Amino acid sequence: MNLRIPGPTPCPPEVLQAMSREMINHRGPAFARIIEKVTARLKELFLTQSEVLVLTGSGTGGLEAMVVNTLSPGDEVLGLTNGYFGERLAAIAQDFGAKITRLDFPWGEPVDPGEVRQALKKNPNYKAVLLVHNETSTGVTNDLKGIAEIVREHDKLFLVDAVSSLGSLPCCMDAWGLDVVVTCSQKGWMAPPGLAMVGISSRGWKAVEQAKMPRHYWDFRTAKQYLARGQTSWTPAVSTFFALEVGLELMAREGLENIWERHRRVGQRAREGAKALGLSPLPPEPVASNTVTAIRAPEGLDVARLVKILLEEYDTDLAGGQGKLSGKIFRIGHLGYVTEADIDLTLKAIAKALPRAGYAIPQGLR
Repeated sequence: MNLRIPGPTPCPPEVLQAMSREMINHRGPAFARIIEKVTARLKELFLTQSEVLVLTGSGTGGLEAMVVNTLSPGDEVLGLTNGYFGERLAAIAQDFGAKITRLDFPWGEPVDPGEVRQALKKNPNYKAVLLVHNETSTGVTNDLKGIAEIVREHDKLFLVDAVSSLGSLPCCMDAWGLDVVVTCSQKGWMAPPGLAMVGISSRGWKAVEQAKMPRHYWDFRTAKQYLARGQTSWTPAVSTFFALEVGLELMAREGLENIWERHRRVGQRAREGAKALGLSPLPPEPVASNTVTAIRAPEGLDVARLVKILLEEYDTDLAGGQGKLSGKIFRIGHLGYVTEADIDLTLKAIAKALPRAGYAIPQGLR
């Protein structure tokens, strides 16, 4: 299977093999050694000296944990939205009682740091700012570093969804001043779903102590106490820990900057390959994601049929659009365990399937 969705992503053979291990006592010394090693590796890859907690749950669970551990009902929060997942993050905070103001940008375009600055100047009462670093619904990577500088200027808490960026794209927690950062195992970390990883700065921990939203399973304070004993608060996804330990070792061998460069090459290969077929990526090149490429559906193309043909006849699994982009784009995921050869194979399959889904590749481009 050529799995080319934004997640779950393919796992290396070593990672899959690790999952076949026998269960161990999650309160015993063997698991303590694993969580100690995993946490140390994660801190290196988050580029932080702060604590990183590993929670059993999906990426969305990690985002809910971020919200309920740092905010209180009634807190004024600025939600920066330019896609499906930005809207989801704002909705989570709103569901728990935060007073959300959405600063919306067109889907397919980046968040404008200048408008963020103006919004923070206009209302000094915001407690926090929410941002999705890499918006997989549109294939846009937002200017996290630049926006973080503005958030720091105004002394606001900065809560970041780095689910599909951290571990694949530059994301420097300490250097950029990010307060809470969430990612999850099935994205760039070459492991199966099941674990959310959360980095929390000293400012983040101050917010945790002050927050009044309800929390129990997701309580960072409890997780921190148990981590000091080499345990998790609740029963963890043990097999996914086995897998993540191996995936992190593979990432350490490759080196973080090499991983970023590989994703840059792969992302460029996907975008150039799409253009060679007469197709247009949704976002402009300077903000195009190197972990997922969103491609506009040209007139006549039936996206659902394209995805179906690719899956059933070419063993290639792509993603369609989400929300208001459903039927208007298709997406190629390329993060984690991926090379240029994987993209070349995907593009060849797409080229064969496109005419049967309603799009004739222009003469001279076939």
